[in-house]
Amino acid sequence: MLALSALLRNKMRSLLTVLGIVIGVAAVVMMQSMGRGATAYVGEAISGLGSNMLFALPGAQRTFGPVSMGVPLFTGGDLDTIRHQAHDVALVAAAGQRQMRVVHGGSNRSVNIGGVSPEYFEIRAWAVSAGRLLNRDDERQVAQVCVIGQTVSDALIGGAKPIGQDLRIQNVSCRVVGVMEAKGSSAFGIDQDDVVFMPFSTFSHRIMGNDRIGTIIASAVSKDQVDQAKEEMTQILRRRRHILAGDDDDFGVRDPREIQSLLQTVTGVLTTLLAGVAAISLLVGGIGIMNIMLVSVTERTREIGVRLAIGARSSDILTQFLVEAMTLSGVGGVLGIGLGLAGAWGTAQAIHVPFVLPGLATPVAFGVSVLVGVVFGVFPARKASRLNPLAALRFE
Repeated sequence: MLALSALLRNKMRSLLTVLGIVIGVAAVVMMQSMGRGATAYVGEAISGLGSNMLFALPGAQRTFGPVSMGVPLFTGGDLDTIRHQAHDVALVAAAGQRQMRVVHGGSNRSVNIGGVSPEYFEIRAWAVSAGRLLNRDDERQVAQVCVIGQTVSDALIGGAKPIGQDLRIQNVSCRVVGVMEAKGSSAFGIDQDDVVFMPFSTFSHRIMGNDRIGTIIASAVSKDQVDQAKEEMTQILRRRRHILAGDDDDFGVRDPREIQSLLQTVTGVLTTLLAGVAAISLLVGGIGIMNIMLVSVTERTREIGVRLAIGARSSDILTQFLVEAMTLSGVGGVLGIGLGLAGAWGTAQAIHVPFVLPGLATPVAFGVSVLVGVVFGVFPARKASRLNPLAALRFE
């Protein structure tokens, strides 16, 4: 009670002292929560690419990126061989892309044009919100049809009904037969809805001018067989591309788990670094507590002397000042946790990432805040408990 009443006598000083701990704990909790939320966002974004998916890309040791210069692209024979011989591969599709300007009426826009075979949409688990998907008849007939993303529909067609509208891509006209469901931004921040898909045969012959395949996209039979499907594709492509035993591959077969693991490692490291920087403010808050407690010892020297003169033990004085320091840090810890969680929730809502509780970071941050109070409160408390009663009584 003595410790509490001493703190309440100087409310503004106590509040300012607590503020340093509040900011430190809030920063640590918020950084941990946002880091876990970012990791969850990356996981959701990668899984949104499609289940059990695999990519085959020309170029050695590549995950996702531009094709290496001079490396041969894949062929239709590669695609058919994987389709018939890779037993752990459920679906396989050809895909190619190019950034081009699309024109509709008086509007035009630079859009990512994708040429894909019909299986692509099933592999990506991507459906239409209006119209239909591209089918095998479109592929076989080299049909001049396309499906568009929601961003393209809004930007070029606006409020008009998109189905049946004609778009011009370079010197090729295509009729819109479907609008894709909105996917939003990818894990790399790319708008997945800013896209136009046309049959791969149309894209390769009328846009690219050849039948080479830039990317082979496949899905494994199940999640448990992704590694087996990956190995089968690798071996088939090595044979098809006449790569000798011991030579390096001039292509890469990748799955989204690799990029997910990489991104989650990066977000984890950044979260730890940011939390470490935030924890420095806890140290500053602890120094603030020690400073205020030292001032308090000086101001209350006569009071301490009176207590010692009437029989109080040095341990009683030590305990009182330690309790004051722990109370300040404990209250700061509780308020900091509340502020940190509120800040993390608000920020998550603002930037559209999942709000995830920081887990162990919450009790750890509170424990550290109390520990800071104890550590930085010991020196002022020891100084108070060792005062000479006679000298303290004479202090002005």
